[in-house]
Amino acid sequence: MSGRPVKHSLTLRGHRTSVSLEDEFWRAFRDIAQEKEIPINVLAAEIDTARGPDIGLASAIRVYVLKHFRDQ
Repeated sequence: MSGRPVKHSLTLRGHRTSVSLEDEFWRAFRDIAQEKEIPINVLAAEIDTARGPDIGLASAIRVYVLKHFRDQ
C-alpha cells in the first residue's frame, strides 16, 4: 500500500486528462463505477460537471468516493 498519488489518464467528453489519486481511491473509484454499471470515464465526467470551478478534479473524485461510502 502506497500513500503516493498515481497518475492515470481519463477521457472526459472526448478530451484526455490525467488525474493523480492514491491507489486506494483509484480502486474505490473503479468499484463505484462498476457498481453503477458505467465506465469510469462517464463517472469522472459526471463528477467533473458537478464540481465547482475552484475544485480540482482529483479532489472532487476523492470527496465523491468518501461521500459514496459514508452514505452507505
